[in-house]
Amino acid sequence: MKLFIKNMVCLRCKMLVKAECEKIGLHSFTVYLGEVDILENITVEETQQLKLALLKSGLELMDDKKAMLLEKIKTVIVEMVHYTDELPIINFSAYLSEKLNYNYSYLAHLFSETEGMTLEHFIILHKIERVKQLIIYDELSFTEIAWKLHYSSMAHLSYQFRKVTGLTPSLFRSMEDKRRGNLENV
Repeated sequence: MKLFIKNMVCLRCKMLVKAECEKIGLHSFTVYLGEVDILENITVEETQQLKLALLKSGLELMDDKKAMLLEKIKTVIVEMVHYTDELPIINFSAYLSEKLNYNYSYLAHLFSETEGMTLEHFIILHKIERVKQLIIYDELSFTEIAWKLHYSSMAHLSYQFRKVTGLTPSLFRSMEDKRRGNLENV
């Protein structure tokens, strides 16, 4: 049985879900970003216990099909941008369609209708958060960061960075107080 979990966007969230599953006595399960795959029978009471425990931590079990698909979209984007070393070579629309087995137009329409922003803008926001992270780590040059995140050029990266943050990447790197957003709030 798969349970889909809203607002689950980081490794700490996965650890929290794992701990809560263990607390209610589950033994055979696997936790992924946005979902938990339970390989044993789970009672309605256990499901309710898990639901309440997750709510206390800002996570939410979902049962609405569109809401679950929306969370899957977000999870695929977060995993793709933040937790893979190399972004896929194919474009994001093809990647999302392939991963989720839905037409990209449908995914984009559902996302825009529900979130009030385009899917493209959501991806850009996450890419810029990843750029900030890479700038803070100070291990790669701006050109290497642009290449790693599949920007067509350093100028394109700089343009998007400035458009989202109001700062150039160089100015951001020189700032003492570098602020990154929580992935849950992007």
